Amino acid sequence: QVQLVESGGGVVQAGGSLRLSCAASGRTFSDYTMGWFRQAPGKEREFVAARSGSGGSTYYADSVKGRFTISRDNAKNSVDLLMNMLKPEDTAVYYCAADLSPLPGRSQYEYAYWGQGTQVTVSS
Repeated sequence: QVQLVESGGGVVQAGGSLRLSCAASGRTFSDYTMGWFRQAPGKEREFVAARSGSGGSTYYADSVKGRFTISRDNAKNSVDLLMNMLKPEDTAVYYCAADLSPLPGRSQYEYAYWGQGTQVTVSS
């Protein structure tokens, strides 16, 4: 089992940047595919980015491709989401997720473990 804690959310103006971090504890971090999802008010939770345990496979949602970067440090048991060129439509609660599947999934139902979420608000 793994426990996840996100940090780094906040309020930023459109065009700005934020870095979210997710700290993991529990069993071997490199065993887990890690993902980031987000949920805006009144909307379903949606996929943002994911990276395999080895870091060899990385996927992004089309809406964030070219603006967001997911990275992981298996030595530090952490995964980050660097968000650049933020837009008001990026406003949401962002969640870190983990699963033992070797390949990153794009569905929230493919992830067994979740953090509590961190709020990101982008003002126009």
